[in-house]
Amino acid sequence: MKVSEAAAMLKKSGVNLPEEVILVSESNRGSLFFNSSQEILEASLPGSDQLTYEVKYDIPGRGEVTEVILHRVTNGLSANYTEPYMRRRDPDTMLIGDSGPTDKRRFEDTYGYPFERLREETIEWLRGQETGIFLCFAGNYPVGAGGVVVTPLNASFFAFGLSLLQKIIAIDQLPADFRVESVVYVAPPFRHTHFSGRQVVVHNRRERLHEMFAYNLYPGPSAKKGFYSVLLDKGEAEGWVTTHCSTVQAVSPYDNVTTFMHEGASGGGKSEMIQHLVREPNGQILIGQNILTGEKRVISIPLFCSFFPATDDMALCHPGYQKNNGKLTVADAENGWFIRVDGVTGYGDDPFLEKITINPQEPLLFLNIETRPEGTALIWNHREDAPGKRCPNPRVIIPRSIVPGVINRPVTVDVRNFGVRMPPCTAQQPTYGIAGLFHVLPPALAWLWRLVSPRGYANPSVTGSGELESEGAGSYWPFATGKRVRHANLLLEQIVNTPRVRYTLTPNQHIGAWKVGFKPQLLMREYLTRRGNAKLRADQLSPARCPLLGYELNYLTIEGSPVPTRFLKVYRQADVGEEGYDAGAAILTEFFRKELSLYLSPDLLPLGRRIINAFMEECTVEEYAQILPMEYQYSFLTINDYGQQ
Repeated sequence: MKVSEAAAMLKKSGVNLPEEVILVSESNRGSLFFNSSQEILEASLPGSDQLTYEVKYDIPGRGEVTEVILHRVTNGLSANYTEPYMRRRDPDTMLIGDSGPTDKRRFEDTYGYPFERLREETIEWLRGQETGIFLCFAGNYPVGAGGVVVTPLNASFFAFGLSLLQKIIAIDQLPADFRVESVVYVAPPFRHTHFSGRQVVVHNRRERLHEMFAYNLYPGPSAKKGFYSVLLDKGEAEGWVTTHCSTVQAVSPYDNVTTFMHEGASGGGKSEMIQHLVREPNGQILIGQNILTGEKRVISIPLFCSFFPATDDMALCHPGYQKNNGKLTVADAENGWFIRVDGVTGYGDDPFLEKITINPQEPLLFLNIETRPEGTALIWNHREDAPGKRCPNPRVIIPRSIVPGVINRPVTVDVRNFGVRMPPCTAQQPTYGIAGLFHVLPPALAWLWRLVSPRGYANPSVTGSGELESEGAGSYWPFATGKRVRHANLLLEQIVNTPRVRYTLTPNQHIGAWKVGFKPQLLMREYLTRRGNAKLRADQLSPARCPLLGYELNYLTIEGSPVPTRFLKVYRQADVGEEGYDAGAAILTEFFRKELSLYLSPDLLPLGRRIINAFMEECTVEEYAQILPMEYQYSFLTINDYGQQ
């Protein structure tokens, strides 16, 4: 459909496109307005019989640069970036182009000139291109924000992925109250001409319109996290949060139902929380393998819990969902899921995902998967960044509508778990990898973990130094455009107003000297679902040796199979010992001290200041539990009630 025709139809419906979008569509060499993902898919490979296509641009001083190679495959579209750097999200992509309140880097401060100049240059470049335009909705209608997307037509694969992630809306299906609150402009060559090859996304918050200028073709910082920024920006203004989490409702073999919300920094196990435990060939479950001795430890679980996924990465915690029952109710903020499949390295590793992706009900977008034209994209065939070195961030975008058992309504959370990538820890090389299989956190301590949100060890999702880094408030701070302390306050209010939620912490990758992958969070899911709403026995928990880890388990038995104590108390491992553990605890504590100091501003709520000061004064686990009790009668108390205690 021509954009002029679409604009006329929209105007009759009372929907006005931004002036710049109309300007681009009227002045360039040709624009198409898309009403479905299928239309965008067909535009991604020009020509009815085209099976391969190179997305390339003429860069002054360099000549033609190929960004992406596309293959039409039997199960959708495969996109492979020519540069390994472009196969992961750069965590430092965000710049702010406006003068509104923010703690983020401003474009003008970084580059020395007003963003408006580059904004005009970007619009002018798009006017000279063939473009594709479509409407979408970020969130879960009616909660969220309507948007419009403008991409070069030769980058329609990017638009295709975005249309799966954020629901594309056809003109004849527009809700009566739809309005455009956000817009994304995609200008890939500017990565080379203006930003030395770096991924950059500039957020320009105008009155009633959140503009995003995406200067790269990896969907992570713009199509995915960019629209997350729109939701966070709206929630910051209105007083609610979109959490960075997956959510799954698990049902035990005894019909206990428990809903888990798994939060954490990028690479922290959100997608894995809605995946199946994988058995060894003999049917047992591998807990882990010692990195020094090669020893393996397994347990037997005859029946797994069944589970039903609700969210994969972003959950709306809107006031309209809350049921005033002391628990948190959430709904998915996405139309499709951006699933990382680095853990699937061969056929049979994840039959659930393999079945969905090999013969999907509709075409999918695969990223960083080795393919051939007219072949089938297989999620274990990862592109190599270098000979023998697999790309750590292979992805597939799956519409949630084709996920078996997906829950299409808000769900009420019983357990909020926080996942952290942990490095190996030994007495000879102590690190912060000292967490046991899972820990129980007092609510005050759970809040601190969300403020710090360690990105952790060997993160596959983002580029980085590999050192211990922070993703900040709620683990979504890299995507927020506003004020850090405002989000800290919103998260604290949320915890106070949901006193019946329990909080846990799980490591992934390593427990001390044992490589465990994502087994801790999956075994925790199995165990707590079997317990239902029953409390843990008083003698089952004791304060962890490191107070930041809350309470550690004294013993754990799943279906008659005891988990060895070395996986519950890392200092019991001969390869770590108390000395190695304490050295790791010191690393973790110092990191928390540095990150938490950023929140001690006059705008922090009194209760928040009390909790952070308690940490600075090296308080015990029991003292955290006294500030915000772990178990108490349900009642709605306000922040001020606590702050005055």
